[in-house]
Amino acid sequence: MYLYGKNSILERLKANPKSIRKIFLQHNFNAPHITALIGSKNIPVEHMTEKGLTRIKRADRLQGIVAEVGGFQYAGFEDLLNRPQDKKLSFIFLDNINDPHNLGSVIRIAACFGGFAIVIPEHRSCQVTDAVMHVASGGENFTPVSLVTNTSAALMKAKKAGYWVVGTVVEKGEDINKAKLPFPICLVLGSEGKGIRHGVDKTLDLRVTLPMRGAALSFNVAMACAIFCHEVDRQRPERVINK
Repeated sequence: MYLYGKNSILERLKANPKSIRKIFLQHNFNAPHITALIGSKNIPVEHMTEKGLTRIKRADRLQGIVAEVGGFQYAGFEDLLNRPQDKKLSFIFLDNINDPHNLGSVIRIAACFGGFAIVIPEHRSCQVTDAVMHVASGGENFTPVSLVTNTSAALMKAKKAGYWVVGTVVEKGEDINKAKLPFPICLVLGSEGKGIRHGVDKTLDLRVTLPMRGAALSFNVAMACAIFCHEVDRQRPERVINK
């Protein structure tokens, strides 16, 4: 896999430099704080032209730097579920999310708040790719992401472990501004078009809605995630920071 862009690579250099196999720099790359950090980690570096860099990774906004890294390491769902009581995470379950930009944004949002883990299904869903990590801007270093074969079954496991399942719906849910959220929590977010699938919907203990008094439009899943995560973070009894 390839990371690209200054922020993504800077955060990886700080959080997990051993995962970086090699760094490719454009000849005119100018970010002394990054080059100094690369040097301190003894990571192999190759300098090249802009054209050479785009042959390594075809993408917009390379910003003169690309890093070859190991494959993304998903966290085991049961390992996350069975964390000690004082280190319990809040889960974000993504259902029917196929846009890499949205997934990357959700990872970044979760990392900013801290104390969250993300769960995505193995099939019919976007997984963590180079593009996702670019949008996450280093957030993947701080937020565990788990890949499960069956979302409904994973939610039922979470319920047996004491978690409550709260689904975000466009209408007919409790107003998120007034709802008292139960903890520990699994927050379920569906796609803009299809929402939460019927099988997953049947596992919900509570449905919450974000009231919108403006134009008859809708938030994309990443924007909605930021708002709902803020409310989860505001209400949860203890903040757990990912470590």
